[in-house]
Amino acid sequence: MTKRIWLIIVLGLMFNHHASSQCNDRNIAFRPGEEVIYHAYYNWGFIWVNAGIVSFNVEDHTYDGNPSYFIKAYGRTYSSYDFLFKVRDTFEVYVDTMHLQPFEFNRINLEGSSESHHHYKFDRETGTIHTHISKDHKPYKDSVLVWKDCTFDLLSMVYKARNIDFDRYQKGDKIPIRMIVDGKIYDLYIHYKGKSIVKNRDGRKFRCFEFSPLLVAGTIFSSGDGMTVWVTDDKNRIPIIVKAKILIGSVKAMFVSAKGLRHPMEAEITKD
Repeated sequence: MTKRIWLIIVLGLMFNHHASSQCNDRNIAFRPGEEVIYHAYYNWGFIWVNAGIVSFNVEDHTYDGNPSYFIKAYGRTYSSYDFLFKVRDTFEVYVDTMHLQPFEFNRINLEGSSESHHHYKFDRETGTIHTHISKDHKPYKDSVLVWKDCTFDLLSMVYKARNIDFDRYQKGDKIPIRMIVDGKIYDLYIHYKGKSIVKNRDGRKFRCFEFSPLLVAGTIFSSGDGMTVWVTDDKNRIPIIVKAKILIGSVKAMFVSAKGLRHPMEAEITKD
């Protein structure tokens, strides 16, 4: 069983507007009360195995007196697969309600015998990011990074990205992004591949935008763009399928359900 099967969803959503313009774009894609569920599939020989489930939730909150959203992503393997590789992963972030810039990010990964904790505080007054990280039960290491313009954590990037305006781009464009991963800031990009129609595991069809993100070397993925993502061609920008090659095989994340959406799911193709 692969490590971080569910994380393909988060990494697969790492796209955004050009780095010089993305910070001030306002959220028009989602609202508090939204919940989106995915199944995570692992390719075992010639068989695709439904190995886990992932949920994304948004709540209204207040952070140090500021209106905010509390966003949480939780992924786990099913108990029947825990004997192979047990995964219990939690990602949480507080963001401002206007531009979705992060206040505080927390990540806890329990994967087999490995455990890690990543905590970031984003200081607007000093323009710095304070990191507090422990891996494999080792002592915590603290550092302070310069908060470069338009740097987001993994989870805030997912939701910031859902406000992308694809009309700004053409098929084949490479769109820069900037994010902090494992205590380091990376300048990455996504390769926009245009529009297509995809069929979900349950047979439902959706009109989607298709793209491939540049992945960070050193994760379970090889560096490069060996991942493809399809998001709905409507105002919600809900990811429908994320497909990726990993170091040992391949994985897929498949959309299951959504509730509390801000807009109607107009990208689904229904029969007359």
